[in-house]
Amino acid sequence: MAYDFTAFKKGLLTVEEWLSNEYLTVRTGRATPAILDSVWLESYGARTPIKHVASISIEDARTIRVSPWDKAQIKAIEKAIAEANLGLGTSSDSQGVRVFFPELTAERRTALMKVVREKLEHARVSVRSERDEIWSDLQEKERDGEIAEDEKFRLKEEMQKFVDSTNSKLEEMSIRKEKEISE
Repeated sequence: MAYDFTAFKKGLLTVEEWLSNEYLTVRTGRATPAILDSVWLESYGARTPIKHVASISIEDARTIRVSPWDKAQIKAIEKAIAEANLGLGTSSDSQGVRVFFPELTAERRTALMKVVREKLEHARVSVRSERDEIWSDLQEKERDGEIAEDEKFRLKEEMQKFVDSTNSKLEEMSIRKEKEISE
């Protein structure tokens, strides 16, 4: 009997995507529009993500340009970015808002590395949780006589290959992010 690992693979992929998105929000010295994904502002009586009211582009290595479609929103955008407490500087003009990424200090780099490692560990815990669910299911199927003991251990090895592959991808993401922070 072939065991269906589809849900397991999907769970592992979800963990990878989560970590990737979390790493996008960790600010490095380089400008990245993704850092503004978590910024919401009050727009026409509703809370709206900044990317729904403005175009966001990179001006240079440490500057992002936020150009609202309605110029009356410039002050609200500047206020929302300041309230998001991302450690970014802003200045506005008649066309929009410039967002400045300050130079990272050694102390801030160390703190960011710690955050990166914590997020990696959280992702690893999620992978272990997914693995434990499948392992419990395999043991239950063996107890119920649906699969033989040999089959259970063969499926465990197959499952472990998926886990190892995912863990190595997570580790690669972490190494890339740490390198980005240290530059």
